[in-house]
Amino acid sequence: MMAQSKKIALAALKMAMTESREEEAHLKESYLRLGVKTAAVDYGGEYVSSIRKIVERAIVAAKREGAIQETHGDEGAVAGATREALSQIINKAMGLNIGGKIGIARQDDHLSVAVFFGIGLLHLDEVAVGLGHRVAPKEVGG
Repeated sequence: MMAQSKKIALAALKMAMTESREEEAHLKESYLRLGVKTAAVDYGGEYVSSIRKIVERAIVAAKREGAIQETHGDEGAVAGATREALSQIINKAMGLNIGGKIGIARQDDHLSVAVFFGIGLLHLDEVAVGLGHRVAPKEVGG
C-alpha cells in the first residue's frame, strides 16, 4: 500500500508545481489514463487569513474535477489533507503573503493534497511545499 500512497502524493506534488494551464491539463490527462483523478487550483493572499479559503478552494476543485464526490467523507478527507499540508509551511508563511498552487490527486481510497507556494517578503522570496495524505472512502462502483 505504501507504493500507492507515494504515487498519489507525487501526483499531487506534480500538479501543484505545474507552471501553466496547458501543462496542468496535459498532466491531468496523463494521470487520468493511469486511473488517477487530479485537480489543481491557484491561490494567493495573506497566509493566516487565507487558510479557510484555501481549504474551500481545494474542496471545490476536487469536486469540480471529479476527484471526490459531494459526501462528508470525501470533503473531510480533502479538508484534512489540505490543513495538514498548510500546517507544514506555517513557520515560513506566518504573517506573510503566499502565492502558488494547490494540487490534489486521488486513486481508490488514497487522497493527497500538496501546496506549493512562493512566500513574499519584500524582494526576498521564499518557497515552501506542504503535503497531506488521507484515506478517503472508496467510490461506490469505482
